[in-house]
Amino acid sequence: MNWQTLDVKIEGKLATVTLNRPEVRNAFNETTIAEITQVFGELGRDENLRAIVLAANGPAFCAGADLNWMKKMAGYTHEENRADAAQLAEMLRAIYACPKPVVAKIQGDCYAGGMGLAAACDISVASETVNFCLSEVKLGLIPATISPYVIKAMGENAARRYFLTAERFSAQEAHRIGFVHAVAAADALDATVAEIVKALVSNSPHAVKEAKRLVQDVAGAPLCAELIADTALRIADIRSSDEGREGVRSFLEKRKPGWLE
Repeated sequence: MNWQTLDVKIEGKLATVTLNRPEVRNAFNETTIAEITQVFGELGRDENLRAIVLAANGPAFCAGADLNWMKKMAGYTHEENRADAAQLAEMLRAIYACPKPVVAKIQGDCYAGGMGLAAACDISVASETVNFCLSEVKLGLIPATISPYVIKAMGENAARRYFLTAERFSAQEAHRIGFVHAVAAADALDATVAEIVKALVSNSPHAVKEAKRLVQDVAGAPLCAELIADTALRIADIRSSDEGREGVRSFLEKRKPGWLE
């Protein structure tokens, strides 16, 4: 498919989705939102893929909303704004709920809605020169749609500060508060992401999918009898699955599991 705002490449078991509007700092509009939603749905259903990298062309990762799109929104009715926000929310959900592990490769500044994109990914790696900013309150807005993902990533305490102040903060600070998992020198970013992807594609595809779902379902859930029963059922299910049985057999037989052949 010919994408208007994305560059999508599939190489073996890895798909790379690249934001490709460098002239506007990869700010997203309704076309970008629709394309990201569609491509993550399609890639999530591709049985040959083991991992997805979300990257960007140009000096910025994503500057948030496109100015022309924001001008258009200024004339929307309340219901039109609600429908528009629902599409943005669906884009973020498509990344977060994608059954494949998603790695954000953040090579440049990441602002506002761009932070939502990064936070919806499972693993984020940033270049050491990147700046982050939740700038919405400067415009009289709030980071509402991205908030479930950003707060999960950086925690309530950090979100309280950066949602309210709209301060810029460094990649090192983003790492300290847990928003990104790793920081790399600019010339080592590709290699750092490649090492993470190598680890992802070496593991059981079914187990990786279920492990991703496990984290999403258990994080924040109350420790109760229902949760304990659910986790016991999950381990029983995975032990009796084809890949679960193959993984244990290959370990005991000191050979590579079938998914690596």
